[in-house]
Amino acid sequence: MTPADRFAHLADLLPADADLIRRGRWLSVECRIDVGDEPFFLTIRDGVLASLERGPRLMRSTTFVFRATGEAWTNHWKAVPAPGWHDLFALTKRGVASMDGDLRPLLQNLQYFKDLLALPRERH
Repeated sequence: MTPADRFAHLADLLPADADLIRRGRWLSVECRIDVGDEPFFLTIRDGVLASLERGPRLMRSTTFVFRATGEAWTNHWKAVPAPGWHDLFALTKRGVASMDGDLRPLLQNLQYFKDLLALPRERH
């Protein structure tokens, strides 16, 4: 299974995490997460993933974009990631990820996004 295929199951993983949904209850945003070369467009409404669209969309507007290589996501989603692969900011420091756009919603809800993007992580 490719990292993009794994991320595509995010819509199945979030409903099982009531604490994460509660933490994001004030968050509504449209963002883009790139898993390798494949973009995913997320619409989050009140902490719930209202839609997840896979693949490029012509002229699609988003508030911010978080991009990371397939290798970065594969290492980030290990059950116990190695140092430097464990956190979104560690990935950017390593040079395998980047953030663009209006980062205020991301930073204001940082723990929500860290936990959301870690949902595909391997369970013990």
